[in-house]
Amino acid sequence: MEAKKRTPFLRNPSVQALLASVLCILLGLAVGYIALLIINPAGAWDAITVILKNFWQYSSQAAQLRYLGNTLVKAAPLAMCSLSVLFAYKVGLFNIGAAGQYVVGAGASLYCALAWQLPWYVCMLAAALAGALWGAVSGALKACRNVNEVISCIMLNWIGLYLVNTLLSAVKDPASPYTLKLNNANPAALIPSLGLGQLFSKNRNVTIAIPLAIIIAVVIWVLLNKTRLGYELKATGMNKNAARYSGMREKYNTILTMAIAGALAGLGASMFFLSGFEEWAVTQSAVPAMGFNGIAAAFLGGLHPIGALFSSFFIQHITAGGAYIDMTMYSSQISDFISAMIIYLCGFVLFFKHFLNRWLDRRDEMKLRKEAEKK
Repeated sequence: MEAKKRTPFLRNPSVQALLASVLCILLGLAVGYIALLIINPAGAWDAITVILKNFWQYSSQAAQLRYLGNTLVKAAPLAMCSLSVLFAYKVGLFNIGAAGQYVVGAGASLYCALAWQLPWYVCMLAAALAGALWGAVSGALKACRNVNEVISCIMLNWIGLYLVNTLLSAVKDPASPYTLKLNNANPAALIPSLGLGQLFSKNRNVTIAIPLAIIIAVVIWVLLNKTRLGYELKATGMNKNAARYSGMREKYNTILTMAIAGALAGLGASMFFLSGFEEWAVTQSAVPAMGFNGIAAAFLGGLHPIGALFSSFFIQHITAGGAYIDMTMYSSQISDFISAMIIYLCGFVLFFKHFLNRWLDRRDEMKLRKEAEKK
């Protein structure tokens, strides 16, 4: 039996995606550093170092662990939004509505927790169902009326925001624009820590949501690559007419794809707000950035579920690091600028792969010529 030919290391798609992501990060950091030099060269190196260090700049190990825990708390919902975008994209849909699905997930989980005094697992289920319903609306419009999912998702983002603001006004703290604190209003709605908080200097906000996000990422990878359903969903996304001709339910698959993507984003919102880390402001007029940042994390992670976990942590890490720079010299939003540059450069990943493969082709061709000359 003839042995299977091994793929060269640099031609491996996963390796190319990793190299492209690293290149995007390095170029984004370089552009950010140049911007810091232009603004104020005196503190540019210290500022970029502080952004990269984030919590590692604390001398106390206890403080480092605590703020690492805070970064992980924010990285878990970002990873879920990233998986939401990634899942839809793998099936041929661009889920720019992860932000709106995140919003309705937050609204459903907090309303169930504060108005109905339900336990955390029921609140998380409600968030996933609300996100799935919101995503299914876009999926149905796409499947039944061929409405572009980008347009419907953008509209639903804002509808969801104002709907949730109105809904959560009923459970608002009278003394502030925020919802009631779960610690006081319904401690049973807080996601349990199960000892994880002890590992991060007794940080109560570190919950089982973090390992749950990792498990879900693995499940999504298995679903997309190792199951019949995943094959049918991807086939529908690639060519719905061919899928219908082969007996697949293309309309059902489109709606199901957006529903699953919405459930992931909605579940991510519950992971964040049911940790007790932050409350919802019922007066906010902008959709939370978490859903849009999920797009960046998905592409920076090479559109791979496991890569999305690492990219989500990295984006959250440098975003939080911007809070530690010298405010007398720079704005804390410089870290957002660096993240934006990395996101922008992710658009050139395909070009990087193209040029890498061309270089490899030329190298192989030169090798063949030299071998032919020797003979």
